[in-house]
Amino acid sequence: MKTNLIVRSLTGIIFVIVLVGGILWSPTSFGLLFTIITGMTVWEFCTIINKNEGTQVNRLITTVAGVYLFFAVLGFNRNIVGAEIFIPYLVSIIYLLISELYFDRAKSIYNWAFSLMAQLYIALPFSLLNVLSYVVSRDPYTLEYNVVYTPTLVLSVFIYLWASDTGAYCFGSMLGKHKLFPRISPNKTWEGSIGGGITAIIASQIIAYFCKDFYYGNDTVNAIAWGGLAIIVVIFGTWGDLAESLLKRKLGIKDSGNILPGHGGMLDRFDSSLIAIPAAVIYIYTLNIFGILENLAKLF
Repeated sequence: MKTNLIVRSLTGIIFVIVLVGGILWSPTSFGLLFTIITGMTVWEFCTIINKNEGTQVNRLITTVAGVYLFFAVLGFNRNIVGAEIFIPYLVSIIYLLISELYFDRAKSIYNWAFSLMAQLYIALPFSLLNVLSYVVSRDPYTLEYNVVYTPTLVLSVFIYLWASDTGAYCFGSMLGKHKLFPRISPNKTWEGSIGGGITAIIASQIIAYFCKDFYYGNDTVNAIAWGGLAIIVVIFGTWGDLAESLLKRKLGIKDSGNILPGHGGMLDRFDSSLIAIPAAVIYIYTLNIFGILENLAKLF
């Protein structure tokens, strides 16, 4: 028991150091880190799906397509390439669909569904991290628009998820009585979830204090906007966690893999983020498109 705790703790510390370091070090380290994470997670997903009798997802093409999507969105958001960068990705998706016509497989529909699910459920959310990390801003002196790498938003999403997990565990252990979703995850409680949300909101105000001059585009992200992002990440992160729990329950497995000693697989570590990331993008874009960030900056 003590050995398992030590292994779990060491793995967790190394995981956080690598993730935070990769995000903060440079745009290149960020891109390489999440390219690897995307590939490993898609491959792992296909592996556990293929253990289901009769299901034969093409792991290689599905993984290559997912990794390519990340690269394509990265290049597009950095304004390095145009929309034509997505053509090879579309070709790979078409191949995955057409290729099933030439195999006499009992579960061809399942293969189609899971191949596309790997893209929508894993590759797309990780690719959307590029939307959060590369921001178009206008230089106040030259009046030119530039694409700037800003790791703050990406890092904040993971900080909120970690804060929420920690708070949920502490509050749930001490006060947890009312089950949140017993059919899928019997150990989760409303008290734990609320405690996790409170912890994430506190973390958001700490971030707001140290990032008073943080801009998304040309608008300041203030304490209210940071707090709103924390709430969105916690709510959708919880659904992300539950979604993976449902997947594992239906597949009859405890962990998605064993690559992270004491923590399971890549999906086990990133499950919450896979729904939280798209939700965060929608939230930030909504604030920006409708001028809410600008109005909040004027009011506060």
